[in-house]
Amino acid sequence: MEILGGPLFSVAGAGESHGPGIVTIVFGCPPGLWLTRDTIQDQLDRRRPGSTRHGTPRHEDDRVVFLSGVYQDDHDRLLSGPEAAVGESRVATYEAGYTTGEPIAALVLSSAGKSDHYAQFAGPEGEVRPGHTDLVKYHQSGGLADIRGGGRSSYRATISDVIGGSIARLYLKATFETVFLSSVVQVGPLQATRTLAEAVREFGPNVAPERIKPLADALAGSWSSVGIPTIDADFAAEAAELIKKTRVEGDSLGAAVEVVGLNVPALAGDPLYQSLKLRLMGALGGLHAAQACEIGDGAAVAARLGSENNDPIRQTGYANNSHGGLIGGITTGNPLVARVSFKPTSSIVKPQQSVRKNLEEIDFELKKGRHDPCVGVRAGVTLESRMAIEVMNAVLMHASRQVDPGDFTLFP
Repeated sequence: MEILGGPLFSVAGAGESHGPGIVTIVFGCPPGLWLTRDTIQDQLDRRRPGSTRHGTPRHEDDRVVFLSGVYQDDHDRLLSGPEAAVGESRVATYEAGYTTGEPIAALVLSSAGKSDHYAQFAGPEGEVRPGHTDLVKYHQSGGLADIRGGGRSSYRATISDVIGGSIARLYLKATFETVFLSSVVQVGPLQATRTLAEAVREFGPNVAPERIKPLADALAGSWSSVGIPTIDADFAAEAAELIKKTRVEGDSLGAAVEVVGLNVPALAGDPLYQSLKLRLMGALGGLHAAQACEIGDGAAVAARLGSENNDPIRQTGYANNSHGGLIGGITTGNPLVARVSFKPTSSIVKPQQSVRKNLEEIDFELKKGRHDPCVGVRAGVTLESRMAIEVMNAVLMHASRQVDPGDFTLFP
């Protein structure tokens, strides 16, 4: 079963790349959180194809509708969301309301699928794209894998991540002022000289909004002006030119993205099987095309002495953050810091060696398709969402350790 988070806050998704739509169910959101469709849509707009000039040329609307889990007494406003129709049945959907504690169901219909682009991969004689799941999924399913756009292995499946993560980040922001940010720090051989991890290294708990705003503004400005969300403007301009050049050559590029959580509450997580470090590395490193996930200073700590790597502790908190906000899988209150490395997009037009699904060897050339030359460029919002989901679950698990008998009173 594919579920992010859990057991107390979890997100389940279903739907293929070129199927009718993506269905999401979010379990465990406490009642009383004010939720609007537009707030979730803002995050989905960051994820969708066509949102950056350096991604796939596909343009998908990805408009979300809510079908359950929210309520308010103003029924006209509650039911003012887009109309959903199946045959002759037409119903209003939820626009805004308070979460009820029940599962929240959301639907995003597909609008830009061009399934004829994938005839090249159909049947036992279908060709296999190197780097894709075509071969393993075909044989795993007994030949029944959906070939359109990669089916369930498509990046489109991350719609559910962003919907669930948007709800988690709303709750964490309302409760702890938690903020999640991400910044591209490498594209191909180019590396940023200014990184998000370094920018927040001296941040401790309770980071004031005025310290966060310049970082958020820099990311938004880079996204709108260059199409690459990073706090290093010079790097963004160079990376943009490299992506353009590589696209023209019919090839693709890898990338690395840093994701941070600010004002993450301390003491969330566990030291072993529910370790937040373990869960974050699985959630972030398990994203499509991700090949590596590092926490804090990551692989760089292997070359250090213990005296160099240990974070000094004072009465006000940890004075450094080489551990990335986690000690033994438990949050310290310092920023959560992770870095995820993405492989180059597998779908390229350059000739490659491959096989058919019946294992006949062939010289492979991609005939049709609309693909990202650098998938890492628009992965940030999904990484933020996955981090938010895991933090939300860890917070609720910590809260469950202390039971207030007053919460179980029905009559005075």
